[in-house]
Amino acid sequence: MPAKDIYHDAVRNALEKESWKITKDPFILRWGTRDLCIDLGAQKPIAAKKSGQKIAVEIKSFVGASPITDLEKGGSQMCKFILLCSAGILPASVAIKLPE
Repeated sequence: MPAKDIYHDAVRNALEKESWKITKDPFILRWGTRDLCIDLGAQKPIAAKKSGQKIAVEIKSFVGASPITDLEKGGSQMCKFILLCSAGILPASVAIKLPE
């Protein structure tokens, strides 16, 4: 299992403050014979009679020795998650949030 990113706890706390319920930490996804690890799985209820929103959160700090290498690794992970969503394996949409 990969090590937690340095911002893992801060992101988790921020999600919980926004009423997200952390359902998996980490979120392990089986794909064929392989396990994929996503940092967090979370769910936020909308209303009592409506289905809840679900998200999977991958956290990246981009504090490695090479910002380009960090970006390449993060980008390849995003591509992997987009493919999993489009194949219906990961029941979520993919979005990226970068610091301003």
